Amino acid sequence: MSQHQRAQRRGRTVAIGVAAALALGGGGYAAFTASANADDNVTAASIECPRVNELLGSVPDQAKAEVDRDLVQVDALTSDANARLTASHGQGGPNFVQNAILGPLREQRVAMFDRIGTIMERTGGQRPQGLNDLAACSLKNGGGSGSSDPGQSQDNGNGGNQDQSQDQGQGQGQDQDQDQGQDQGQGQGQDQGQDQGQQNNSGDNQSGSAGISPEGFANGLSAADFVSIKSVRPNAKDPNLRRSPSRGTFTSRCGVSDHNNPANFIVAPGVENGAHHVHDYVGNKTSDGFSTNDSLVAAGTSCAKNDKSAYYWPVLRVTQAGDQGDANELGGAGDKNIGTKLRASSVRLEFRGNARSKVAAMPQFLRIITGDAKAAVTNGPANAKAQWSCSNALNRRLTDKYPLCGNSQTVRILDFPSCWDGQNTDSANHRTHVVFPAADGSCQNGFKAIPQLRMTISYRVPAGSKFALDSFPEELHKPVTDHGDFVNVMPSNLMNQVVSCINSGRRC
Repeated sequence: MSQHQRAQRRGRTVAIGVAAALALGGGGYAAFTASANADDNVTAASIECPRVNELLGSVPDQAKAEVDRDLVQVDALTSDANARLTASHGQGGPNFVQNAILGPLREQRVAMFDRIGTIMERTGGQRPQGLNDLAACSLKNGGGSGSSDPGQSQDNGNGGNQDQSQDQGQGQGQDQDQDQGQDQGQGQGQDQGQDQGQQNNSGDNQSGSAGISPEGFANGLSAADFVSIKSVRPNAKDPNLRRSPSRGTFTSRCGVSDHNNPANFIVAPGVENGAHHVHDYVGNKTSDGFSTNDSLVAAGTSCAKNDKSAYYWPVLRVTQAGDQGDANELGGAGDKNIGTKLRASSVRLEFRGNARSKVAAMPQFLRIITGDAKAAVTNGPANAKAQWSCSNALNRRLTDKYPLCGNSQTVRILDFPSCWDGQNTDSANHRTHVVFPAADGSCQNGFKAIPQLRMTISYRVPAGSKFALDSFPEELHKPVTDHGDFVNVMPSNLMNQVVSCINSGRRC
């Protein structure tokens, strides 16, 4: 048994403990009690979810072990939701529990039910009917926002109501509240997508369809989302490191694409489709929703010098009318991401210094995220870090538009935070343990400078083609949602080499 499999089994054992608790106290429902958000006037509230075991019918013998594991995870989702209910006490507005907990929980359950159906079909059984009718959970013993049934009309905070069919996305992740980040869906996580079925404000293309418009635009996009790079004035504001105590660089050479999947194990561990969009990976060859520190260390790598770190970002797709690329894949058409995935022409993973001090080594297994996959609709741009450009005009950058580059390459630049608290390899919101430097380039409040990762990803987009970033369904493929993820799995001797190169001013 591999370390990865052992880690998965350990996770299953923990989850079985949760299921046992459910069996003792849940009856027909998975029910837990928690103190909820005061803003929803909820005290001693609990989230209750219908159980679905009785609707499965005859499960093929070959599928029983996998289905049993998934049913345990379905039950555990309720426990996790109640933990978030307690942790979020005092956060958010009047619809916080609905938008940040009940809605995402519903979509998590839908995704797990779909997975169970696929497993049963694959092994010769029949897909259960009616499971999704039991996906919605309810808030009991308190006031607040009720159940997660779709079809509510809610104010989107931008003036006016929008009809939001709240098929809300899966997993916990980088969807943080505006001051907390990448995909934290108002306090929860980059990869916790709320499929709210919102209409594109431009009116040109509606998010209710997973298809591509006759003009070739992805769901939610229009011509207004693209602009010629020639119309952009030079505006790049890279830190000046020429006189820095740490002006060197180290580049990890890892190739351009090792594998794809719709997972995000930083923010949605243990969930196969935790991102609700497809990520491109280089470095660690086993990165998926079930990755653990042990499995990452045991894996191979696409990088030189045995850098086993995991580097990943959303894929870019060429879109044209009739293209059904990934129509039947997780993270694909079901999450309104469709089209032909582009393979990057080059990927540069460069570690840089700090403007004011030397850098210290990163600890192994440090997790860092940048950008906000929910910056277009759910969270707003507070944590957005998208930078779009062209290979012939890198001093001209866009954040909320896609660049039209003519014969040049389309370029994405993702800068990561680089001030570490000196103690933690992760934090509840995946942001507070590593933050961006202050305006003067310094790390403050006792944080220490570590090597800053910059991902530069280039593509040869066919001339005249429309293209789109994979995104959560409700985020409409907007370019401002670009984001990246990194887990440091460098051997200590390699990390020491990185630090030495940067602090001595060398280019390695």
